[in-house]
Amino acid sequence: MSEKVIKEAIENEKMACPKCKQPIRKYEKYAETIDAVRDGFNIQEIDSHASRVTLLCGNGDCNWKDRTEYWEDMID
Repeated sequence: MSEKVIKEAIENEKMACPKCKQPIRKYEKYAETIDAVRDGFNIQEIDSHASRVTLLCGNGDCNWKDRTEYWEDMID
């Protein structure tokens, strides 16, 4: 689900590069992550869900690139 949101934000130019302020053009290396905690009885409790992505500016000579799990903060 998160990857769909990222794709739509990039297609609709709703994510801006913090360096050149132009819309981010592409992403790579998307991954869903789960942090889990186990207690002494081998019962697994899920602590958090997140997704991590590498965002690339892709505008002219701007070479900004960032691997982040806080991509939601970048959507206008």
